[in-house]
Amino acid sequence: MTDESRTVLGAEEIRRALVRIAHEILETGARPEDLVLLGIPHRGAPLAERLGRALLEAEPGAIDQADLVGSLDITMYRDDLRTNPTRQPHRTVIPAGGIDGRTVVLVDDVLYSGRTIRAALDALQAIGRPAAVRLAVLVDRGHRELPIRADHVGKNLPTSRDERVHVSLAETDGEDAVRIERPAPASAPEQAPATGEAR
Repeated sequence: MTDESRTVLGAEEIRRALVRIAHEILETGARPEDLVLLGIPHRGAPLAERLGRALLEAEPGAIDQADLVGSLDITMYRDDLRTNPTRQPHRTVIPAGGIDGRTVVLVDDVLYSGRTIRAALDALQAIGRPAAVRLAVLVDRGHRELPIRADHVGKNLPTSRDERVHVSLAETDGEDAVRIERPAPASAPEQAPATGEAR
């Protein structure tokens, strides 16, 4: 029995969503030199790189990509670490100049319960004191368990809890796509024939 899957975003839709988010960030009055984009591994990191390029295309020459984009490992701050002790940490990369006094934009692929972002906020607090923290996600699928919301959303996707939102990126998966996967309905068990009925 296989899951049912449908594609809701393709490569061009993902590109346009990131360009729109980049312009939304700039429309808040933020300048690239005052920003730090921190992607949450796995897929938040390449999304932050793409978002950084989109920002610098809109504001060319403002800052180098390496001074704008980094990544934030949250492994040791997750609230499910005790139940998943084999999680492998990733490298945290903070751009030159650090985060103190700058606006940090956390970047992730899917916003769901909010627990990943809570862990990211704890990890961020251990590194420095930003002027502000914003959240940009490619997909918000709802079902929050904590009072956390995204400031910038590529696509709102209403989902049921039994559905899975899967983001594929060229950097990690060889293609760009967002799919909603739903478990195939279980087939009804075959009924035993009545006594004397031929099979």
